[in-house]
Amino acid sequence: MDAFSSFFDSRSRSNWSYDTLKNFRQISPVVQTHLKRVYLTLCCALIASAVGAYLHLLWNIGGYLTTFAGLGTIIWLLSTPPYQEQKRVSLLMTSAAFEGASIGPLIDLAIQIDPSVLIAAFVGTALAFACFSGAAMLARRREYLYLGGLLSSGVSILLWLHFAASIFGGSTALFMIEIYFGLLVFVGYMVVDTQDIIEKAHLGDLDYVKHALTLFTDFVAVFVRILIIMLKNSAEKGEKKKKKRSD
Repeated sequence: MDAFSSFFDSRSRSNWSYDTLKNFRQISPVVQTHLKRVYLTLCCALIASAVGAYLHLLWNIGGYLTTFAGLGTIIWLLSTPPYQEQKRVSLLMTSAAFEGASIGPLIDLAIQIDPSVLIAAFVGTALAFACFSGAAMLARRREYLYLGGLLSSGVSILLWLHFAASIFGGSTALFMIEIYFGLLVFVGYMVVDTQDIIEKAHLGDLDYVKHALTLFTDFVAVFVRILIIMLKNSAEKGEKKKKKRSD
């Protein structure tokens, strides 16, 4: 937790101004162009994911099949040489569509309970992504890459929690701990992955498709957790209203 608090402490100690927001001198023009391609590809992947979720709403195709298909497409993408650019972009969009279909049941549930929750969750995720990615760009190079080890440990803890819940049976409290802790971990990954992409680009790694895939994974992981939290809160409010009416 000290590592995460140091992130916000360093932000508050810095002298924020309009000039600070324009200070991208530490990012070379080549890297800036690369980042533009990464974020444009990320936006296209999010649109493809929305299409996949919509296809689930129409034909109920989301499930284990689309999840494994998405994983297989990602492996295919990562094993494809970088010079086959069009093929890799197509594979990214396909995997994003499969991912959208996989979370389609959750989106369908959100629409049934309260459609406004779905919009609020997406807007909240987009704002969090913009803020933390922007902070990573404005920070000194490699300033937060040390958090990668802590976040990897956090992912391991999440896997063990999920494994323990599947073996011994989980409770609602344990599930929510897993959701909130996972949200903290993947928000941290937004910062670390952004700086990692910038550093790799400075070293000559301009694979914008792979980098967009990394940020897409972070975005979806945060979006799903925010949506679950908001759905739980909305359901609790609905139950309270029903009790008041019955009383």
